[in-house]
Amino acid sequence: MGATVLDKGEYINIESRGVNPSNNEINCGESGLGVRMFTPIAALSSNELLVTGSGSLLKRPMNFFDDIFPLLGIKIQSNEGKLPMKIHGPLQPSNIEVDGSLSSQFLTGLLMAYAASDASGVTITVNDLKSKPYIDMTLRVIKSFGMKLPLVKNYREFIFENSHHDYSENDITYAVEGDWSGAAFLFVAGAIANEIRVEGMREDSVQADKKILEAIKDAGAKIIYADGVYKITPSILNAFEFDATECPDLFPPLVALAAYCKGITKIKGANRLTHKESNRALTLQDVFGRMGIEIELKDDWMFVHGGSPLQPATVHSHHDHRIAMAAAVAALKATGPIVIEEAEAINKSYPAFYNDVISLGATIRIES
Repeated sequence: MGATVLDKGEYINIESRGVNPSNNEINCGESGLGVRMFTPIAALSSNELLVTGSGSLLKRPMNFFDDIFPLLGIKIQSNEGKLPMKIHGPLQPSNIEVDGSLSSQFLTGLLMAYAASDASGVTITVNDLKSKPYIDMTLRVIKSFGMKLPLVKNYREFIFENSHHDYSENDITYAVEGDWSGAAFLFVAGAIANEIRVEGMREDSVQADKKILEAIKDAGAKIIYADGVYKITPSILNAFEFDATECPDLFPPLVALAAYCKGITKIKGANRLTHKESNRALTLQDVFGRMGIEIELKDDWMFVHGGSPLQPATVHSHHDHRIAMAAAVAALKATGPIVIEEAEAINKSYPAFYNDVISLGATIRIES
């Protein structure tokens, strides 16, 4: 089967020969998404593979692989629940029960691996699934590439029935939509600093982070969508309340927005921030505290005391791409310069971020 992937007018031609790793090591860098999503897919191979990473990823818990992989016929040897780990497949679909409270990314990998292996008569049962919109994205991709979709019951059971799908012999054309996780920072920049226009974002997207639009509207900024373009216009901003349980990656841009909102903004879902690149709840509290914005943490809630002028400060990204971007956006209307140390953390997900912000009229000086 062939596939054509389109992105911003560019074409990438991919010819699939199944899962046949070219070497025995997969290095995921610092990407938690990479290791959670692609390890189950890589396990479709019968090769013994070493899965590793770098930086903060080596400290993040991966116990779910130790718990689930043996049930799928995959031999695994991890570093006490952390990377690096050795796996030896191939994956054999069976009835399993997984915890969905920490991240939906592992479930995404399992669903893709089950679909690709033509799983039949088996069910993945999920407890306390968070970030359901990301699973909707997963199912949309599986369907787009002609693989078998599971029957979904209340996001609790994903049932692969006793039927086989027919792989298409024709090429598949797939358009990669814009990333709402990265675009959220641009939308917030428009809400707090200057009118901007953002192209390439699907209005019908099922991405969880599209909810940034709700927060911006609730804060009082103006958003207009026409002819494929979002226009964001700043206005007087007031505190808002937002549930980020299903979209925890929005916390950094939400805090940058809330810093400029008069009053106390309440954001739910803080418990989901513990095992990100950094403990984002504490990191946001530290970074924005240095800029003069008080953040309180209580149970699952974050309270941002906004509306005061942001003060000049030197902050550290904590090697977290979203923290670096949040600090840069917050700096747009600060009373003096904000220095971001380890600012290159943005390269993990949005290497062109600073250039895009400069193109919007910001002044940024990058130092080695």
